[in-house]
Amino acid sequence: MHSWIGAEATGSVGLNASEFQLTDNEKTMRDLAFPLIEPPHSRPLWKSVFGDYKPLPSPWRQVPVFDRTAYGRLLIDEPHRSHTSRYNVLMDDVRNDILRFESFYSYASRVIELDSKRNASLKLVSGLLPREREDALARMDENALIIQWVAQCLQRRVSSYRWALERLVIHTPDGLAASADMLIGELAAQTTVIASSMAPVRTGKVLK
Repeated sequence: MHSWIGAEATGSVGLNASEFQLTDNEKTMRDLAFPLIEPPHSRPLWKSVFGDYKPLPSPWRQVPVFDRTAYGRLLIDEPHRSHTSRYNVLMDDVRNDILRFESFYSYASRVIELDSKRNASLKLVSGLLPREREDALARMDENALIIQWVAQCLQRRVSSYRWALERLVIHTPDGLAASADMLIGELAAQTTVIASSMAPVRTGKVLK
């Protein structure tokens, strides 16, 4: 469904896409990546900033530049029946990201593990054609770049959520702030996990 994510990731940094068919794990990883690279559904403004329901540009050529204040400003400006509902919306968005990440990480781990085996197998395949080698390497690049894309988007979300919580605390202080802060911390820890434990198999490229 979201196979375009791979082509966008590689194309945005000047790499060729692989012609190999996607594995079931790779397809699922791309489908699970989309909700994490797409701005949160509950914040309509994100859609207007990044392109309404269209394929999203990768962070390596994204315009306009990410605005970490957009989410919080909209959260504060939107009418709510009570100030606590703003905290609840924030916490729901963070919880959703945590759950989405857990599913994505499960499949991404499988993909990286299998790519490691794929990389090792290249030396053992008899009569390996140059095009076959190029496609195998391209797919490993593609998978690694998608994972980096998700990691960058999660880092941006954490930054936005923290900005929003800081403003809520000074606008409408509430005991819910402590719970929201704990959830954001949990999501931040996930971004650290994906960045440190899922290094690219071949490229060594960690793009900024």
